[in-house]
Amino acid sequence: MDALATRSAMAAPERDTRRPHSPDYGPLAPVRDHTTGLPLLLLPRGFEYISYGWTGDPMDDGIPTPSLHDGMAAFRAGRRGRVNLVRNHEVGGFNGKFTDPAYDPNAGGGTSTVVFDPDDGKFEHSYASLSGTVRNCAGGPTPWGTWLTCEETLDVNPATGRQHGYIFEVPATGKGDPRPLKAMGRFEHEAVAIDPETGYVYETEDDGTAGLFRFRPKVRGNLRAGGVLEMLKIGDATYNTKADPAGTVYHETSWVRIDEPDPGPDVPRPTDQGIAKGGATFSRLEGAWYGNGRIYIVSTSGGPTGLGQVFEFHPRSGRLRVLFASPGQDVLSNPDNIAVSPRGGIVLCEDGSGVQFMHGLTRNGEIFPFAANNVVIPDGVPGKPAIAPGDYSTREWCGSTFDTIRGKWLFANIQTPGITFAITGPWRNGSL
Repeated sequence: MDALATRSAMAAPERDTRRPHSPDYGPLAPVRDHTTGLPLLLLPRGFEYISYGWTGDPMDDGIPTPSLHDGMAAFRAGRRGRVNLVRNHEVGGFNGKFTDPAYDPNAGGGTSTVVFDPDDGKFEHSYASLSGTVRNCAGGPTPWGTWLTCEETLDVNPATGRQHGYIFEVPATGKGDPRPLKAMGRFEHEAVAIDPETGYVYETEDDGTAGLFRFRPKVRGNLRAGGVLEMLKIGDATYNTKADPAGTVYHETSWVRIDEPDPGPDVPRPTDQGIAKGGATFSRLEGAWYGNGRIYIVSTSGGPTGLGQVFEFHPRSGRLRVLFASPGQDVLSNPDNIAVSPRGGIVLCEDGSGVQFMHGLTRNGEIFPFAANNVVIPDGVPGKPAIAPGDYSTREWCGSTFDTIRGKWLFANIQTPGITFAITGPWRNGSL
């Protein structure tokens, strides 16, 4: 880490961003990547980072790193103090798997696994861990040490007839299970968050009229044993949360059972089944994470401005509230993935327009920019694609997650050109 600190002093001159900065961490400025030497990110003073696993880089199994990095989680791995990251690849279409095991041999999405040494601050190796899936967008970690990867699609492969739109389980070490967890529902899955006390799985749906689901497994920690899928209900009749501002509290919540979680072609999707029983609706639910004894849920296009809401759900009391709603584009632009730091702060990944930020959010609903995407890659950098200034259209932040050993490292992805970052610094100076 001494070498990292020395190299961070070579960062580009400080430059503030257009958004108000955190009073604790301070303004953002370009910082050079310790891997490439390029100022790929804007960060507060004292923070530094390493990039790894760019799209196309060969992994240790010889497979090129798949593209479109997305959701991710970190796990303690073995006795050597390593962290394993299981990383999604939101690849659509049916142009062929990139590894085995594969659910559908023609589907190009899946996961890869990355091993990191938090003491030395080094990425060590990576390998492909699951394929044959479609549009693996987000997911979530389980208390028993696996990653649930979710397909954000309802595609059917015309060549094989395989249906997609499922959840798959991938261990923190080794290869994933290519059998879909069909009892957990077939819909445009986004993320999951698990209440460790009950083992209940909360599932989000990325649709304009989305439901919030809960899966109650028959056996805690054994999702393959089946269970009951339910959808959240607010009050006595179907309620639309889309326009609700920060501070809105929903006291009367309950759950309605989904009778056909894996519907055939002539059966309504789970959301429509739930709405028929009075289930509540949301506008494009995306990220979900368990922390501070709560489930945090992101609506990427909800709120009075249509630019995003963050919900807080108490699993014990059933109390739901809007913790934050974006007042405008210059504050928060369409949040997506979410994570909770070991110190209780919340990280929000933007998937909006213009410069993409990764924000901090306090438990009191105060927001601030923590990092900005500054990925500009000039021509002539060996092995890296040229990216011009101002080309931010698909370079969303995603996959934020803290290491589970000391909480010193924040890992995150930028989806295009597909990069994984490890960020460290003086976390205790602020709320993250």
